[in-house]
Amino acid sequence: MKYPIGIQTFSEIRENDYVYVDKTALVYQLVTTGKVYFLSRPRRFGKSLLVSTLEAYFSGRKELFEGLAIAKMEQDWLEYPVFKMDFNGEVFAREGVLEDKIETYISKWEVVYGKDPLDRTTGDRFKGVLERAWKQTGRRAVVLIDEYDKPILDVLDTPQEAVNRDTLKGLYSTFKSADAFLQFVLLTGVTKFSQVSVFSGFNQPNDISMDRRYETLCGITQQEMEDYFAEPITALAERYECSVEEMKDMLKQQYDGYHFSSGMTGIYNPFSLLNAFDQTRISDFWYATGTPTYLEKLLKHNNEQINELTGKYYIPAMFVDYKGNVEKPLPMIYQSGYLTIKDYDLRHNIYLLDFPNNEVRQGFLTMIANDYLRPKDGNISSWVIDSLMLLEDGDTEAFRDSLTAFLLSIAYDSHDSVRTPDATEKYFQYTFYLILRLIGESNCRLINEKRQALGRVDCIIELKDYVYIFEFKLNGSADEALRQIEEKNYAKPYLGDKRKVICIGVNFSSETRTVEEWKEVITPLTHAL
Repeated sequence: MKYPIGIQTFSEIRENDYVYVDKTALVYQLVTTGKVYFLSRPRRFGKSLLVSTLEAYFSGRKELFEGLAIAKMEQDWLEYPVFKMDFNGEVFAREGVLEDKIETYISKWEVVYGKDPLDRTTGDRFKGVLERAWKQTGRRAVVLIDEYDKPILDVLDTPQEAVNRDTLKGLYSTFKSADAFLQFVLLTGVTKFSQVSVFSGFNQPNDISMDRRYETLCGITQQEMEDYFAEPITALAERYECSVEEMKDMLKQQYDGYHFSSGMTGIYNPFSLLNAFDQTRISDFWYATGTPTYLEKLLKHNNEQINELTGKYYIPAMFVDYKGNVEKPLPMIYQSGYLTIKDYDLRHNIYLLDFPNNEVRQGFLTMIANDYLRPKDGNISSWVIDSLMLLEDGDTEAFRDSLTAFLLSIAYDSHDSVRTPDATEKYFQYTFYLILRLIGESNCRLINEKRQALGRVDCIIELKDYVYIFEFKLNGSADEALRQIEEKNYAKPYLGDKRKVICIGVNFSSETRTVEEWKEVITPLTHAL
């Protein structure tokens, strides 16, 4: 089986026998039921391949679609004049780069369809090309724009952003005046900038980003994975010495979990999944390609912490449209694929947002922790692995010492704004949220602030042989923390559990910024049986 990793051209995939997950039934539905569309999906999720597939379809290349669903649906296979713009592969931070890119495209099209000397602006020239293409071929034009928003994302929160936005606005406004010459238009991107005037000047496109009918247009569903990739799944199971069903579960936890509508159909990240099959190993392939610069900028500017954003319900307006406010990064985090829909409440029309899978969760939290905590060794990952091994072995004393040393390694001036008691408490809460969430996501079950009948537990970590129940205090006492665990019956749900349940009370000092007191007890609820 040949995997089209890094190949986004439909014709190359079909002509060279790469595996292709058939999306053409949805493509046919798209082109026959509407005209102007916008689709938002995370990077490396198949948007460019979709654009290339549409380009081949509207070019009448029937031979490329033999054996696919659309071959039984389309009868005419007409050839239309196709105008494709791809903003991938360029960096638009410098003045004039975007204008030069657009000029190159329009100049090439004017060679084919002619040029009117009276057309002076970019918009008029583009409209003129579309009109002449229609008159010369007898068929309306098809316009496909891939990664339409990259020229803005490259310059986010810089003076050049307004320049690039106005340039794109002038280009896209063409679609309104050229409507009579257009057969089909699709714009793809990561973000939706409708609220910052990029789309103003022409009729709003049909945004299918959260349309149930097209939620599986990009990415791979569970059924598609099992139908197309039975052989590599078996190969992975053999390498990891587990059953096929166990391997499916591992792949699901690592790469599945995206949902793009209220339909809640689970979608796998195609880039990571294909790399896992190709290399016969499970790793963080998508996240290893890097965090987008624009997202790093937003995270550095915002005042919200990730634990305040995840695991909450939102109305669509709070995360669907990007509002251009760097203090509110939720829409960008969601649209970039670092958060996804995890539940939908039809009655209230609200969506639960959280991390899609282990790959994204672990990578994203590691990035945030490294920036927020700034440990002296520069990377928190090795400490997390060592800590997990200590907890797996039940060596709580060594874990306590390791945690104390790690906290001391955090630069004292990392957060100069931490001065007031409230800010100090929030700092510690977030510090331990990040640390314990990272440990908890490393092949064990973390229950952070789990709601119980009589209260809320700070943290529970469930491992194969141990269950750890943590209660943290700031400038208090470890006895006080243990007393709360006992009074609130936090260990009661583990009555009869075969694992050793250890309750740990921890007190931190705001003055020393590390562990001041640590006490633990093995709950009698489980081991008296």
